[in-house]
Amino acid sequence: MSHTVYIGIGSNIGDREKYLQQALVQLNKHEEVSVTNISSIYETDPVGYTNQAAFLNMAAELKTELPPLELLNVLQKIEHHLNRKREIHWGPRTIDLDILLYNDENIESEKLKIPHPHMYERAFVLIPLYEVNSNLILKTVNQPIGEIITELPDKEGVRLWKKNNGVGEFGLLES
Repeated sequence: MSHTVYIGIGSNIGDREKYLQQALVQLNKHEEVSVTNISSIYETDPVGYTNQAAFLNMAAELKTELPPLELLNVLQKIEHHLNRKREIHWGPRTIDLDILLYNDENIESEKLKIPHPHMYERAFVLIPLYEVNSNLILKTVNQPIGEIITELPDKEGVRLWKKNNGVGEFGLLES
């Protein structure tokens, strides 16, 4: 059975766009993962630890046969391959790959919490996710994603950086 998964992708070190694209390419090369849709790229103000550069963020829809923990391992291997360092909580990073939703499942383990525990309060996650699938109803809060976004206070910290134009690799050619 194929699973529908939504992930958040972010970078704020070095060539941020290149890291996003490399992560997507590596995901799509995995034999049990297919990238089926992506958002535009948004430049976003840092949250939590704010003494750092702005992020580029996006969301992607995946189809996979992998169970959640195996998918998490794949994402962490890609992060490691792209030189992700975990030094400061919510600190600077070359790449960050987070599982936001896995089907409609609620998963809580030591290694993984799905839905992602902070996604409902973060415009930099929900705005790109809305672009990927505007019909999502987030089951744990039983609200359409669009309603949740209208209630978020930090939407002005999320700015369109590069529109997904549907052309070229993942639709992200220079505009």
